[in-house]
Amino acid sequence: MAENIKKVLVTGAAGYIGSVLVRFLLEKGYQVVGLDALFFGGESLLGVYNHPNFKFVRGDIRNESDFEELLNKVDSIIHLAAIVGDPACAKQPELANEINWTATKNLFDLASNSKNIKRFIFASTCSNYGKMEGDGYVNEESPLRPVSLYAELKVKFEKYLLESQTREDFIPTALRFSTVYGLSPRMRFDLTVNEFIREVAFGRELVIFGEQFWRPYCHVEDLALSCIKVLESPADKVNHNVFNVGDTKENYQKKMIAEEILKIVPDAKIKYVQKQEDPRDYRVDFTKIKNELGFTITKTVPQGLSEIYEILNYGLLTDPFSDKYKNV
Repeated sequence: MAENIKKVLVTGAAGYIGSVLVRFLLEKGYQVVGLDALFFGGESLLGVYNHPNFKFVRGDIRNESDFEELLNKVDSIIHLAAIVGDPACAKQPELANEINWTATKNLFDLASNSKNIKRFIFASTCSNYGKMEGDGYVNEESPLRPVSLYAELKVKFEKYLLESQTREDFIPTALRFSTVYGLSPRMRFDLTVNEFIREVAFGRELVIFGEQFWRPYCHVEDLALSCIKVLESPADKVNHNVFNVGDTKENYQKKMIAEEILKIVPDAKIKYVQKQEDPRDYRVDFTKIKNELGFTITKTVPQGLSEIYEILNYGLLTDPFSDKYKNV
């Protein structure tokens, strides 16, 4: 653990990444307060609810009164609570603005003014890069070209965090997450890797639009572990800093994911639909987090495909096509 950091507030604790992160923090001996408005239910936290080091608080970060007292009881914040993804933000733009910008900025300001809080880790996204020019790789120094409200709000708050003038012992960091996949207590099937293997597992035809576009992918466990890595890194390495989270080898075109699926399900029915215009197309370099913090991933896309295929084959989920596994 980093110096004197023992109590962590995780916002969005019941979410896809949050419910994995909470478990890892508890395993490492942290005391964890999980804050969530439970827009998607809270079953994901049942397994940790009675843990002696876990406290759940139902609260909405738009309401200061829901979390104000908590700021006196924790020494760090990992801020995951958000309207997540392009479709969800496009569907509810006002709510996205309220949560992803206004409430997030307010939480940050209150945290930076609270004497107890030493670290603030913000979950941003590689979607900030939008559409890259040429066929190279983008890194933390590359221009940001958000092409959705989701990414615009992430870029806006990232800029606010990185340019903020805060007290010396308050260390904020932004993490640009790759596109996530993999098993989580709050399972989602509206994510490319998870959705693709689900379709094939049930014998459906997998229809892929724009198979040539690039995107980096990272397992949900590794995104959670990156938060802990930053929490435990020396302050001078992460202070007012930004890191892409993933692995340079894990940039895939959709067609490449389909090729991995065929290794698991050789008779999978896959149809490609030509699409020349995808607003997002980027390959990301992850050298910085590896070299500066020593962060490396533990799982790859083929492993993620296999684990989801297995749980679906075993029937661990009764209705994987249910709306409860989507963010929209």
